[in-house]
Order: sequence, then structure tokens, then C-alpha cells
Amino acid sequence: MSTLTTYSDDTDVWRLIEADALTLMAKLPENSVDAVVTDPPYAIAVGGEAWDRFGDGELSTGEAFEHWTRTWATEAMRVLKPGGHLLAFGSPRTFHRLVAGIEDAGLEVRDQLLWLYAQGLPKSPRLPGGLGTALKPAYEPILLARKPLEGTTAGNLERHGTGALSIEAARVGEARYWPANVTLSHAPDCPVALLDGESTGLSRLFFCAKATRREREAGCEQLPLQLAQLYTGRGQPARIRRNVHPTVKPVELMRWLVRLVTPRGGVVLDPFAGSATTGIAAVMEGRRFLGIEREAKYIDIACARMTHWAHQATKESS
Repeated sequence: MSTLTTYSDDTDVWRLIEADALTLMAKLPENSVDAVVTDPPYAIAVGGEAWDRFGDGELSTGEAFEHWTRTWATEAMRVLKPGGHLLAFGSPRTFHRLVAGIEDAGLEVRDQLLWLYAQGLPKSPRLPGGLGTALKPAYEPILLARKPLEGTTAGNLERHGTGALSIEAARVGEARYWPANVTLSHAPDCPVALLDGESTGLSRLFFCAKATRREREAGCEQLPLQLAQLYTGRGQPARIRRNVHPTVKPVELMRWLVRLVTPRGGVVLDPFAGSATTGIAAVMEGRRFLGIEREAKYIDIACARMTHWAHQATKESS
């Protein structure tokens, strides 16, 4: 891997490699990472991005996406320690293909988390007679899978430090509720908040706001402004931004997910690092991070964000 372009900080707590995930993952040692937390392409051609289109005509787009998922998930299973967890975001339209590909790679499907939000934009024309072709998106599913254990859970934990979820670290709210498989992201007075059943005034579910522009751009102040199609709803204009990645996840959500599936000090792998929110979360939570990103246009953004947030993590711990 010496010929690959690699970026890291002085302490090597995080490392970002510019490469194709399928090529690089095959070079990683087996049983070497504690968790895989990733937001892979969804096969829905988001924003017209080339990395989100699959198939060469021999297979349908869905079949090609499932085959591609099985290929990278096979490598993910190989590099995970026994009992290591995998979290993968998906789209409601193609999530079944994602799950099938990951399960066919040999990982055990453990659960499906739902990230609910209220700010989605409908991708539908307004047709005569009050008709349309799509609903407004309001959630993303997240697959929770696990590499099979070696023996018992207790034995696997003792040998590898993996195999169980960090329930205590991921408890929710002042009352420290057991973490649920639904997370919320909403604005004030949003009806999604009613799902939380806040009769006691204490949230029983994990809540964090969607990524704000300030959060998306933090650390990128020296990068050039660019025109980007960040939102794919019908008729949405392009925006001027420094961080032009179209699917930036909120840092707090990713921190909670990293805490849930990764032992403290463990290694988090993201094969599709994008603008590196998973890496930010890993560093902020005292984990090490290895990110792989194929698209050169996101590398500078990811490095700038990682440098900024790693500095924030140092300030938090001091």
C-alpha cells in the first residue's frame, strides 16, 4: 500500500486513503478492525453522481447493486474481528438489496435501525388533479449486522473485545434509557417528536438534529467555494458550499452509532468515507479510524474536516 496516497494526523489516530474500496480492502489483514460503520452508495443516482450508478446492462440496477454490495461486504467480513459489528445506511428503495448482499457475504443480520427526520424533500412532479409519483422521504434505514462469533459471546469478548453492543455507553437522556432501534432528527414543533411519547418530559429515544451548514463546513474555511446540487428534491436549486458532499450525516448521530458498536480504543473502518463524518465521530469518541475514499474531489474536504474535529477532540479531552 506504499504507493497509495494516504493522509493522517501526527499521532496516526486517523488515516484516510484515496483508493477504490474493493481494491484496498482486499489488501487489509483479516480480523484487523473492530467495526465497520459506513454510508455506501444507495444505487438511486443521487445528484447524478457516478459513484451511485450500477449495472452495465447485463444485470438490472438492483441486481448489480446487490452483487456489488456482496463483494465489498465479503471483504468487510474478512477484515472484521469475530463478533465485529457492521452498520450500513441505506435507502428505502434499495435497502432490501443492501441487506441481501451483506447477508450473502456471511454476516448475520441483527437488527434494522431507523433514522427519522422531518426535513426531507419530495422528489415528485406535481401532476394534474393533485397527483404525484413519490412520497416525501422522512427516514433512512441502517442495517446492523455482525460477523459470526468464535464460540460464546463471553468467550469472544474475552479474546477479541467484540461481539456485544455497548449499551451503557449508548444509553439515552437524563434517565439513561436503554438504546432503541429508532433515532430522531427534527426541528422544533415537528410532529416526529410525538413519536417519542414525552409524557414524562424525558426523551426515550436518541435525538440529534440533521447536519447544519456550520457543522458541514467546519474546518473547510480554506477550501474553495463550489456550486453543488446538495438536495435532489424536485426543482431544488444548486447551493454554493465548500463541503459539496451530498449525503453528509450529523456528527452526533455518527458518534452515537460508533459508541454503540465499537469498543473504546478500537478501529473503525469506513470503506466509503465521503467527507469523513464517520471518522470525525470515531476520533471524537476515542476510537481509531481508517477511511477509504475513491472520489478525489472529497479527499481535501475529508482531510480538512478530520483535522478540525481531531483538534476539537483534543480540546474536549484536555
